[in-house]
Amino acid sequence: MAIDVTNSAITNVALAELATSLATAEQSGVPIGPLTASRPTLTVDDAYEIQHHNITNRVAAGASIVGRKVGLTSRAMQLQLGVDQPDYGVILDDMMVQAPGTFDTSALIAPRVEAEFSFRLGRNIPAAHLAAGPMTLEQLRACVDRVYLSMEIIDSRIADWKITLADTIADNASSARLVIGDSAVATAALFDSLPGVTLQLFCNDELVSEGEGRAVLGDPLLGALWAVNKLGELGEDLAAGEIILAGAVHASVPLTRGSSWTVRAAGLPSVSIKTAP
Repeated sequence: MAIDVTNSAITNVALAELATSLATAEQSGVPIGPLTASRPTLTVDDAYEIQHHNITNRVAAGASIVGRKVGLTSRAMQLQLGVDQPDYGVILDDMMVQAPGTFDTSALIAPRVEAEFSFRLGRNIPAAHLAAGPMTLEQLRACVDRVYLSMEIIDSRIADWKITLADTIADNASSARLVIGDSAVATAALFDSLPGVTLQLFCNDELVSEGEGRAVLGDPLLGALWAVNKLGELGEDLAAGEIILAGAVHASVPLTRGSSWTVRAAGLPSVSIKTAP
């Protein structure tokens, strides 16, 4: 689809066209060029509008929101993708993968995998919480009831991962699937330990990457807190049962077919999947 680049201001119609191009790429498996190549004036706010457009359409088609992801929280991921700040995306029910099991990557374009912490909310967090100021880390601790080791499978509907911050935000923060298994009860002792916990990613029992929880803004729960407060600023409520994916502790690794993948860390249940040949 040809996009007019003669005007610096991006109209709602143009944003909808860009959203459609991303949705078509995801459905067809054929990636597109960077949005910022055709629209160099695309802003972060524009990109979130594109993301919102596609999420709204998917929800209207029957999907439901089950969580949020925080991305680009570690220096390793920021360096890998050439960006300098976190972003967020939406996790839908059709993006969830329950471990253990076998996952077919054929519907994805260029999947990569990351080891991360996920947190389940045990109570609602209405956007109105910001009326008294940003939520604190201690307040968020009181809202989280379960902690998971997770694998986030990321994918880019933009060819060759040639993305800017605006490109990845528009592409739902490059999210594709969230793999979770068993969880641990959220306790004060567990929260205190998370910055020093090392997450290890194994492929076919070989360690391929690892990182400590503190790689995520100093504490993985701070990644979740960033999302809670950012969404509150936008007037979005969070519901009990939603999962917040805190961000990768290491640079992403290509997700190869016909392999076994496991994330392990002391004090938490491991999570494993196999990828179909």
